[in-house]
Amino acid sequence: MPAVETVRGPVDVDDLGQTLMHEHVFVLATEHVDNYGTGAWWDEEYRVADAITKLRALAAKGVDTIVDPTVWGLGRYIPRIQRIAAEVPDLNIIVATGLYCDYDVPHQYEHRGPGLLLDIPDPIIDDFVRDITEGIADTGVKAAMLKCVVEHRGLTAGVERVCRAVAQAHLRTGVPITVHTNAFTQAGLPAVALFAKEGVDLTKVVLGHSGDSNDLDYLMRLADTGATLGMDRFGLDVYNATPARVETVADLCARGYADRMVLSHDAACFMDYFAGAWDSALAQSAPNWHYGHIHDDVLPALRERGVTDTQLHQMLVENPRRYFS
Repeated sequence: MPAVETVRGPVDVDDLGQTLMHEHVFVLATEHVDNYGTGAWWDEEYRVADAITKLRALAAKGVDTIVDPTVWGLGRYIPRIQRIAAEVPDLNIIVATGLYCDYDVPHQYEHRGPGLLLDIPDPIIDDFVRDITEGIADTGVKAAMLKCVVEHRGLTAGVERVCRAVAQAHLRTGVPITVHTNAFTQAGLPAVALFAKEGVDLTKVVLGHSGDSNDLDYLMRLADTGATLGMDRFGLDVYNATPARVETVADLCARGYADRMVLSHDAACFMDYFAGAWDSALAQSAPNWHYGHIHDDVLPALRERGVTDTQLHQMLVENPRRYFS
């Protein structure tokens, strides 16, 4: 059997089981914590223990694997994830390499690369490949997927550079891609067009946040390329309410697209976007935005709309397994 890298090492793809394809453990910028968090709103031991509790509860619902696309720009720090994974043995955590930027590349890459001040092969590609083949930093943990962003501003020069670097790293290593897209501006279309030009196998691409849209024509157009729709923000009702998301998934299943969708929440144990107000902001503005929402609420609602257990198994088990095979 082919294997996929997880935080605790390689796992046969047949053992991935039920997989939520887009969940974060933490979204936490190191500079923010170091300068404003420690002693104020960030308590490392409390948050690690809280994450362990939440992920154990998720595993108890029957979820075997989560895919965490937290990369540079969202605060990837693998040693913290290793601590948590060691205490949640019933859950695989798959991590990513890539860059989360929606306009320009970080300054550390701004002047290095083809045609730049230091005219060298693009170091972004080499860094991605090293994360995949050798491991991230000195942790020994290997990334099993690539992540990039195409947001409302589209393919700016920086975004295009990162997306092309992701495509080239995919071609060198064979690992799949997830791309954060803005569904309201239909950013999935330029994303798949770019990847197709780069020679990417589009069946190895998840178009993240596609579930923010209820435009079936747009979603089917994306799925007809062979790419997978990330229906991955269940509970984040500010973008699209759960009943509408359920209706869209059910309609797509009825039209034969269950083999091109994956489900998730895009939730986290903690995000520093709200600093110390994270827990209260979540309770007030997005009370269903948590790891348990799909199993507690969404799956029953999908069944009521006629989605079969076979189709649910396809989206939760078969499609992730195919993606990582």
